[in-house]
Amino acid sequence: MSSAVYLSLLLLVLLETQQVTSGSHVLRNQRGVGLARLSLNTTLTMMSQNNNDKCDLVMNLSAADRCAFVKNTTDCNMEDGFINYLNVAFCLLPPNLTPLTITLCIIWLLFLFVILGLTASKFFCPNLSAISTSLHLTHNVAGVTFLALGNGAPDVFSAMAAFSHPHTAGLAVGALFGAGIFVTTVVAGSVALVKPFAVASRPFLRDVIFYMVAVFWTFLMLFRGTTTLGEILGYLSLYVVYVLTVVISAYIYNRQKHSMNSSVQSVAHIPEFHLSDSSDDDDVPCLNGGSVQQEYESEYRPLLPYAESTSQILLSSLNPVDNRKWRRKSRSWRVLKVLKTPLEVLLLLCIPVVDPDKDDRNWRRPLNCLHLITAPLACVFSFQSGEYGNYMIQGQFPLWLLTLLLGLFLSAIVFCTTTNDSPPRYHSLFALLGFVVSALLISAAASEVVSLLHMLGVVLSLSNTVLGLTLLAWGNSIGDCFSDITIARQGYPRMAISACFGGIIFNMLLGVGLGCLMQMVQTQSDVQFDPEGLLTWVLAGSLGLSLVLSFVIVPLSKFHLGRTYGIFLLVFYAVFLLIALLTEFGKIRIV
Repeated sequence: MSSAVYLSLLLLVLLETQQVTSGSHVLRNQRGVGLARLSLNTTLTMMSQNNNDKCDLVMNLSAADRCAFVKNTTDCNMEDGFINYLNVAFCLLPPNLTPLTITLCIIWLLFLFVILGLTASKFFCPNLSAISTSLHLTHNVAGVTFLALGNGAPDVFSAMAAFSHPHTAGLAVGALFGAGIFVTTVVAGSVALVKPFAVASRPFLRDVIFYMVAVFWTFLMLFRGTTTLGEILGYLSLYVVYVLTVVISAYIYNRQKHSMNSSVQSVAHIPEFHLSDSSDDDDVPCLNGGSVQQEYESEYRPLLPYAESTSQILLSSLNPVDNRKWRRKSRSWRVLKVLKTPLEVLLLLCIPVVDPDKDDRNWRRPLNCLHLITAPLACVFSFQSGEYGNYMIQGQFPLWLLTLLLGLFLSAIVFCTTTNDSPPRYHSLFALLGFVVSALLISAAASEVVSLLHMLGVVLSLSNTVLGLTLLAWGNSIGDCFSDITIARQGYPRMAISACFGGIIFNMLLGVGLGCLMQMVQTQSDVQFDPEGLLTWVLAGSLGLSLVLSFVIVPLSKFHLGRTYGIFLLVFYAVFLLIALLTEFGKIRIV
């Protein structure tokens, strides 16, 4: 994935270099008319009076004037990140090092995607699972709420970060629509190619209908260019209706199946996941590796009881490498694991994880006591991109020092009142702490991704929408693609196709809804959308067309997804991507 993204950006750099060169000739011709005789201060004054000016106009200026333009233009202010990437690109580094700047930014972007993936999969999802288990939620409710939030956390937080400012809202629109097209065509098509199967009719139609309603509603808001608080609340309530529909339909189906099984007593009991065509969500098997993992670990369990010391427990808890798994994996997996190990160790130091499938619920007394110190500090320094890291209480006492002292006090109490062998009764609260910390870290990383992509769009003269539908959508969806294909190869294609549609409904409704709600709270006014020309309508139209075609073709094929349908979806995405890029570079335009 990294090489593909890197090569595509190098191609964009070459294309944009030609455009900037031609643009410089146009500016030189305009100097003869007298337009460029204005001084930089006069130009900045005129731009501050014109609300239509954007930060991407910086590429029309000379290299010597770009730094002052970035510092004096409101649209260039990037408050939601730890690093002001526009200042790095135009003020810190010289103009002749632009290719190096882009290369370093791409490497940093890939690292941010790794942070998003690791935090969501290793910490956010397990803690959500522990919370749902503690609340005794059913599998259907947990699947469409906590599990959907865990799988879609990078997409939702990226959309919320992008919607926090009007000039980056195009990133959210491009990412959500682009990820929707990518998942419903590339991922679904790959699943159909790997394992042709008959999809469950009712869940498929339900998910497609709800997703079409969500896409159409989003299209209406973009078309009108504005939305109100009442409409956003109704938009968010659509997901509540979707959750209720899933729960009620599953309840009705289970009642019908139970009555059928009780009426036919002579028939031997058949495992649930072998029931075929008319099955609902519960007939999709759940890949729960807890029992398999426990059996696997029992083979290596020592015959004689062995008690580890506190220091040994701490060191083993901070080791993210499983020696048995290391020997069985390929060389490429080992290289990637070595690169990710430092980041995993840092995350293990800051985020507690509760695992209900283990006997001790992943209780690690020394590490969990350390979490009471590091986790609150991580929250303070990551919330609002570190805004509260230097906050002084009444101008005298730093907030981080108060947090540190409280953490030390709680840590000492827990350490003195617990043992290494058994978790305390309040151990489930560590899952809530891990959920909060991982959510804040994901939000901070998503804000950095949005700020970095905005800078790349300015430097490469690309719109936020095309960056959202390519880099941001690919980065957030590539993990789902590989996991769904792996699930399909293991013989569970229905689960894979359910994940394709169920997750993107959550991402669209919660990403757009919560993002607009946050912007309303900040600005105390209605949200104003600024669609970036024809590309936004190409994106929305392509997503709607793909859903309509699936809604028509799949029932006509008797809900059987074969290799022909998979090839059709992959070709559809290739054609869409070609049209989107041609539209971005001005080859396709409205006459």
